[in-house]
Amino acid sequence: MNLLHRWFGSPGAVRRWALASVIANVGIIVTGGAVRLTESGLGCPEWPKCTVDSLVATPEMGIYGAIEFGNRVLTWVLVAIAIGALAAAWRRVPRRSSLVKLAFGACLYVPVQAVLGGITVWTGLNPWVVGLHFLASIPLVALSVALYVRSGEPDGEVVPLVPRAVRLLARGLVGVAFAVIVLGVVVTGSGPHAGDAETPRNGLDPALMSQLHADLVWLLLGMTVALIAALHAVKAPDAAKRTAYTLLAVELLQGVIGYTQYYLDLPVVLVGLHMLGAGVLWVAAVLVPFSLRKREPSEVAVPLHYEIHGDREGDRIIEPEPVA
Repeated sequence: MNLLHRWFGSPGAVRRWALASVIANVGIIVTGGAVRLTESGLGCPEWPKCTVDSLVATPEMGIYGAIEFGNRVLTWVLVAIAIGALAAAWRRVPRRSSLVKLAFGACLYVPVQAVLGGITVWTGLNPWVVGLHFLASIPLVALSVALYVRSGEPDGEVVPLVPRAVRLLARGLVGVAFAVIVLGVVVTGSGPHAGDAETPRNGLDPALMSQLHADLVWLLLGMTVALIAALHAVKAPDAAKRTAYTLLAVELLQGVIGYTQYYLDLPVVLVGLHMLGAGVLWVAAVLVPFSLRKREPSEVAVPLHYEIHGDREGDRIIEPEPVA
């Protein structure tokens, strides 16, 4: 019973499930890339079954079938984590509707992503549909990050920590980060690594698309540097500065990987690392606006048992370890 409460009833349980969701959703971006990079996109030629007669990959399908089916199995891991997060938010004492809504949204969104994966198979890995399937992970990662942050703070009034102009710059930065990822998907659709040897590309000029993508990356870098300067100018909290510096470090590393893979003619290992970097960059970007505000505990809230007997670390309640 204590274990059940710890994982599905305690205030910290939602935060743990949300962190697992962030990691899993970034992970499936990488595994989806592995399917494409190994030309296993049609390793299972049907959906939702692997073949007309088999739900799972058969030995005759070889390594391609195993890789593609393995990626499909990971979708069920996402489903399990989403359900776990929803159960933890629902059973949390006290229950918070904001957390339930975020967790419920993720539960609804995971099947949508799975269906898009099925459509990519039905269309023979059409590059635009494949790109849309990748981009479907982006809102899901943002939902998971939001759930993680919100589960560690109260439901009280939002208190800005920096002037409005700085907050608008941070929101614009998130928009540009999303545009960078979208254009990166377009670049991928114009180049090699289609997921299957017979799959056509989107017909756009890879060199031109890569140049536009790089231009947006430089814009993102410039905005991040400007944000860091602004945070120092307005004497923002150290946590906000650390978040911005983390984003800058991720951008620089991702840029190094991107330029290196381009000049080395897109080796699969670097392309895979670049896809991982895209997921990590998105997490880092989404965290920036959250770091520029805080929530105060509601004045009308009545202290509950866990608040009385727990320790507070900022806005988080640190629960004491249960006595054996």
